[in-house]
Amino acid sequence: MTDTPPRPRAPRIAFFPLGDRALVIELGGRVSESGAALARRLADAIEAARIPGVREAVSAFSSVSVHYDPARMKAAAAPDQAGIGPYQLLQTHLQVVCENLGEEEAAPGVLVEVPVCYGGDYGEDLGYLALAHELAPAKVVELHTRPVYYVGMLGFMPGFPYLVGLDQRLVTPRRATPRPSVPRGSVAIGGQHTGIYPLDSPGGWHVIGRTPLALFDQTRDPPSLFQAGDRVRFVSVTPERYEQLLAGAA
Repeated sequence: MTDTPPRPRAPRIAFFPLGDRALVIELGGRVSESGAALARRLADAIEAARIPGVREAVSAFSSVSVHYDPARMKAAAAPDQAGIGPYQLLQTHLQVVCENLGEEEAAPGVLVEVPVCYGGDYGEDLGYLALAHELAPAKVVELHTRPVYYVGMLGFMPGFPYLVGLDQRLVTPRRATPRPSVPRGSVAIGGQHTGIYPLDSPGGWHVIGRTPLALFDQTRDPPSLFQAGDRVRFVSVTPERYEQLLAGAA
């Protein structure tokens, strides 16, 4: 007779309401690739459980937001749960999913190469960021293009990727005064993350370059170029190559 292997430990979790139609599962821990991978794995498990009333599970760095229909959640309740509210019903379902979460990893994401024209009119903060870290602008570009980044989450606006893996020598606090408009495709650094603006918008990150790729397009399926769990590699290109790629994408 063989011993039964121990069940993998469930993550330490806490539940919080997010309005009256969503719930947040906090997983604790620091912002990291492993924490984001755990959140993504839990979101996939929640989707696979097909809990009545659950509309979507969205992973972040160390949390999962679960959006649900309270009326449908209540209608699907068992007779002995008649006195329990929809939030409590959902929490009961989610606790079961969390307790049975195995150690198998989520399906690997894809690797996306992102061409970037750094500096000049395409990245007006490159010089400032280089000076702040006592680096040459070319060294900043080298350090920024060296890692393969991990898409920890999408947020702020549709398709905006928060990327994990920035070299510690490039970690820079956000701008003291946000810009009223940042061009779409801008590649920027804010704190310990780097990211890309999918659309023209206000923004407080330091813009060091721009990509011609369309990050968000409602006519695509899915509309976002990136999904949580994908990998990103930045590739430096000349202004001429940038304009060629931009013209080809039009």
